[in-house]
Amino acid sequence: MDPDVIKLMVVGLIGTLGLLGPAFALALIGHTALSGIARNPEAGGRIFTSMILVAGLAEAIGVYALILGIVLAMVV
Repeated sequence: MDPDVIKLMVVGLIGTLGLLGPAFALALIGHTALSGIARNPEAGGRIFTSMILVAGLAEAIGVYALILGIVLAMVV
């Protein structure tokens, strides 16, 4: 197999798995936050603030995977 083909397969795999994990994490974060707000509406502000913070941290993993995929695609 040609090394360029293997490189592009690895980039695709990084893009797929590296962005699929944060997508599931964001879905779980949103579901849990909405469940918590539905059970205790008075704590909605604190839950929303925590949700935004954790969602940003989870999204950072996807950005790192995207940058890594772009860098690997441009190298060699």
